[in-house]
Amino acid sequence: MASIRELHEQLVKKERSAVEIAQEALNRIQALEPKLHSFLHVTAEKALEQARAVDAKIAAGEEIGLLAGIPIGVKDNMCTKGIPTTCASRILENFVPPYESTVSQKLIDAGAVIVGKTNLDEFAMGSSTESSAYQVTANPWDVSRVPGGSSGGSAAAVAADECVVSLGSDTGGSIRQPASFCGVVGLKPTYGLVSRYGLVAYASSLDQIGPFGRSVEDTAILLNAIAGYDPKDSTSLKVEIPNYAASLKPDLKARGKLRIGIIKETFGEGLDSAVEQAVTTAIEQLQNLGAEIHVISCPNFRYGLASYYIIAPSEASANLARYDGVKYGWRAPEADNLLSMYTRTRAAGFGAEVKRRIMIGTYALSAGYYDAYYLKAQKVRTLIKQDFETAFETVDVLVTPTAPTTAFKAGEKTTDPLSMYLNDLMTIPVNLAGLPGISVPCGFDEQGLPIGLQLIGKVLGEHQLLQVAYAYEQSTNWHQRQPQLG
Repeated sequence: MASIRELHEQLVKKERSAVEIAQEALNRIQALEPKLHSFLHVTAEKALEQARAVDAKIAAGEEIGLLAGIPIGVKDNMCTKGIPTTCASRILENFVPPYESTVSQKLIDAGAVIVGKTNLDEFAMGSSTESSAYQVTANPWDVSRVPGGSSGGSAAAVAADECVVSLGSDTGGSIRQPASFCGVVGLKPTYGLVSRYGLVAYASSLDQIGPFGRSVEDTAILLNAIAGYDPKDSTSLKVEIPNYAASLKPDLKARGKLRIGIIKETFGEGLDSAVEQAVTTAIEQLQNLGAEIHVISCPNFRYGLASYYIIAPSEASANLARYDGVKYGWRAPEADNLLSMYTRTRAAGFGAEVKRRIMIGTYALSAGYYDAYYLKAQKVRTLIKQDFETAFETVDVLVTPTAPTTAFKAGEKTTDPLSMYLNDLMTIPVNLAGLPGISVPCGFDEQGLPIGLQLIGKVLGEHQLLQVAYAYEQSTNWHQRQPQLG
């Protein structure tokens, strides 16, 4: 499928209709879903209705925006009015929201065509999209492997051309890691840049909605559509939003001296040799483009994983307390009393990974353990944030591998939670500090699996981050390679 800008041009020139473009995406979804399982809900009728509205505007001579008529997938933890929002959990299998999330409303207002809700790890808890209660999504590059998680459905859908762009959410790397595994671009914005209103909460101080695209430009266009202040979200930032896509240039030197810092703690033991080689080559390419390369240290980076797996489960245990079978969602039948109904509903409604994190979080917050675990983890979070602040005194952008390995086989790590958690080693500190991060394709391993390069920016540094990512992307052809799916 063509890029957003190319499709827009075709629509404006009346070379194609929005209905034709939407139908093409829906046909591809129908053909590929039996092997990919990227979508939990395909909204064909609604998508064609939205496409017809765009065609009517064009026929009436009205101007349309860049996203009008563009097929988009939305992760199934963002509320969509009249469309099921399950978070890939049995406990929400019958939940149909009566309202739109801010991001989905912005897409509708922009004329985008929402083709469906994408699969995820249950309540966004996972790194492989295997903890979904309904289906396991496959990686388009090798269907025996995982697409990453928790936004694996959104990443796989874009990689497989089932939609042009998609939305995911990132709590500890859940956009960037699947972007790396699936060979697409994925951006986690600065915390508060994109409204979380209507996003089903996992860990409220870490969650952030962000875009996937086949290219940096498509990702930037989608970010522009969803970014901005929202009074419905108390953590939303009241800042001016620049046009991220308009000023992308393939020349790094055009923006003056650029200093890039390599976080030395992200290289060494545990990093796959093919990943290390590809990222090292990408850093050399950035240097060839005119960037100054500095090796810097973030000594507390290594503690990000440990602190995250106290903070995030603690917040999850509080956020998921509302799912008790009373107000909405699934309820266990034939309970003897109220307590039995609560316990049986949660025991059967939540999957193993969700229950594991609730128990970890409840323990960490319990009397006698709060200071030893949760409070200490928050102190470490502050140290990690300070490490980044110190680094940005000498460099403009930081570079790491996105993930320590390429996509692993489905089922390979499901019985080893700690091994699974290590997949987010490189991405978690970015969420703890509330910074923006982007993953761009930078190569393939010997098995033909994609490798991602992570770029980390300063708070509200998306403009510069996208510029660096774009310059690198345009100097290589990694983003032009596509999986062969038929």
